[in-house]
Amino acid sequence: MTLEELVGCNSTDRKMETVSEALEELLVAAQRQNCLTVGVYESAQLMNVDPDSVVLCVLATDEEDENDVALQIHFTLIQAFCCDIDINIVRVSGMRRLAQVLGEPLSTDNNANEPRDLHCILVTNPQAEHLKLNEVGSYCKESRCRNQWVPSIALQER
Repeated sequence: MTLEELVGCNSTDRKMETVSEALEELLVAAQRQNCLTVGVYESAQLMNVDPDSVVLCVLATDEEDENDVALQIHFTLIQAFCCDIDINIVRVSGMRRLAQVLGEPLSTDNNANEPRDLHCILVTNPQAEHLKLNEVGSYCKESRCRNQWVPSIALQER
């Protein structure tokens, strides 16, 4: 491996880590501001009624979801809709970490409450322009410039 490749790999890893942390901070801030829509069905409803309020679409999966044909069809339709109206999209792996960030239970709790469907999360217009939204949005735009229309981010367990 050349020095250029090594430095390039390290800077790419750092960039991914920075964007991952920015996304986590953005989701927490948006949740506090009540600017999150969680769930595939709920997200589709919002995009049908008020697509202009959506600033970011997060599609989350883990390896076991990759073979879920129905979920992949939903993702394809959501991605197409988002691309059509210029909504930034990011694919995320690490459902356990995502649930942890949002304070969601990983399974049914003692009160028989089902966990929310975290496969699709929309961030709607935050009351204040959040700095992390700009960072994640820039990452999405940079990815599109490299012909990667739906960039992927791996959320790391902490």
